[in-house]
Amino acid sequence: MTRKPEWALVLGSSSGFGAAVSLELARNGMSIFGVHWDRRETMPQVLNVIERIRGSGGEAVFFNRNAGDAACRAEVVAAIAERGARVRVFMHSLAFGSLKPLVGPDRLSQRQMETTSDLMGHSLVYWVQDLIAADLLGAGSRIYAMTSEGGGKAVPHYGAVSAAKAALEAHIRQLALELAPLGITANAILAGVTDTPALRKIPGNAVLMAHAIARNPHKRLTTPEDVAKCVAVLCHENTYWMTGNTIHVDGGENSIG
Repeated sequence: MTRKPEWALVLGSSSGFGAAVSLELARNGMSIFGVHWDRRETMPQVLNVIERIRGSGGEAVFFNRNAGDAACRAEVVAAIAERGARVRVFMHSLAFGSLKPLVGPDRLSQRQMETTSDLMGHSLVYWVQDLIAADLLGAGSRIYAMTSEGGGKAVPHYGAVSAAKAALEAHIRQLALELAPLGITANAILAGVTDTPALRKIPGNAVLMAHAIARNPHKRLTTPEDVAKCVAVLCHENTYWMTGNTIHVDGGENSIG
């Protein structure tokens, strides 16, 4: 009997951690549903990711949509159901938020705070709710969400994102509790400082990277590929007892350095 292909759903699949995880899971035999939000100038990069996934033997079905939009979510969930697929791995790797101080003349607005929290934090819950309702997640499924050191530490210009990441980690713990009876695990991944397009948007990013290199025992930055390789291993069926955690994938940067 032919075994059905395993699918991953990756939010933020066109660059950074999302792209690296998509490619690594494809190399490990999975097909990818990807959700990304790109303009014309970055579409060649998206097409390259799709081509490389297919070159690894997997299918790649990508949606250029706002992952925080309910209509997008409904479209993607319907497409997965129409293919008769189940989501073995759901990866939340969205990096789109306001980078402004909380106070001062250029302070964060209420709308910017709410948009950042909704997309980078609460959308995890909305996606899981809809995937569960459509019976697309089940026993053996793995949920991962990318968090950061800022989820537990104050960083200049990072206040809205810090709040979103703290909420994301809380959501992971709650999902782990509620999904345990279904045999579904949920964990947050805390990477070390990584040179991604999202990091480049943070004011003072060069200082952040230099400080990370200095304190990391390996004397280098974390790469998206470092994280992707760990996620691929964590997807193994024998990790069923690992859930509700914030897992550091940082070369010891946050615990040793």
